[in-house]
Amino acid sequence: MSKLIGLLTYPKDQEMTSRRKVIQTLGLASASAILPIQTIASIMPAQKMIHQVYFWLHKDSDLKEFMSDAAPMLGKCKDVAKFIMGTPAPTEKREVVDHSFHVSCTLFFDSLEDQAAYQVDPVHLEFIKKYSHMWKSVKVYDISI
Repeated sequence: MSKLIGLLTYPKDQEMTSRRKVIQTLGLASASAILPIQTIASIMPAQKMIHQVYFWLHKDSDLKEFMSDAAPMLGKCKDVAKFIMGTPAPTEKREVVDHSFHVSCTLFFDSLEDQAAYQVDPVHLEFIKKYSHMWKSVKVYDISI
């Protein structure tokens, strides 16, 4: 059996959860009307994110140096919460799987501000200046988590 809450219909077992969400949302909206924006920002959780970077190198022979010297620099940037580097997994070849890249770097950030700071971090900029000649293409996917 369903019950009508506002303009939305919810199954009976979701009714209490939905009411709580509505009350929480209304509470936050009410608070935003009377609290300064800095106060609201301080009580809301930061938006964590993943910065996924794929590199296609000019030469296969650069792979070892890129993985041992270049890419690890990205993990040393001060605002990176976690860094993982890898190469394409030897999974089944399928139309939807792209095995064409050489190196993938996954960087975790605790906030969007940390990711923005990473973009101008001297270590990140040094990495680009010193090693950009090695790659022919870079693709980035930024993911909210």
